[in-house]
Amino acid sequence: QVQLVESGGGLVQAGGSLRLSCAASGHTSASSVVGWFRQAPGKEHEFVAAINWSGTSTNYADSVKGRFTISRDNKNTIYLQMNNLEPEDTAVYYCAARYTIVRLPTTPGEYDDWGQGTQVTVSS
Repeated sequence: QVQLVESGGGLVQAGGSLRLSCAASGHTSASSVVGWFRQAPGKEHEFVAAINWSGTSTNYADSVKGRFTISRDNKNTIYLQMNNLEPEDTAVYYCAARYTIVRLPTTPGEYDDWGQGTQVTVSS
């Protein structure tokens, strides 16, 4: 099991930037995948981006391509750099981990462990 802790959310004006962090601890492995999801009020979890543990493969939702970048460092932290934010990006953002997989899942049910979430609010 992996423990995930998100941070970096906040309030920003449209067009601004935020960087979210997801600190992973516990039994991580080279075959793990970490994904970012978001949930706006009254809506289901929406896939945002995913990265494999080596950092060599990434996947993005069409709605964030060209604006968001997922990455990781060598200390088990996964980042989501969010640029040119829009009010529609307002949501609680979660990171999630999936173990022993060779592709990058995009549905919430395919992930094993989740963080507690961090709120991102973009004002117009």
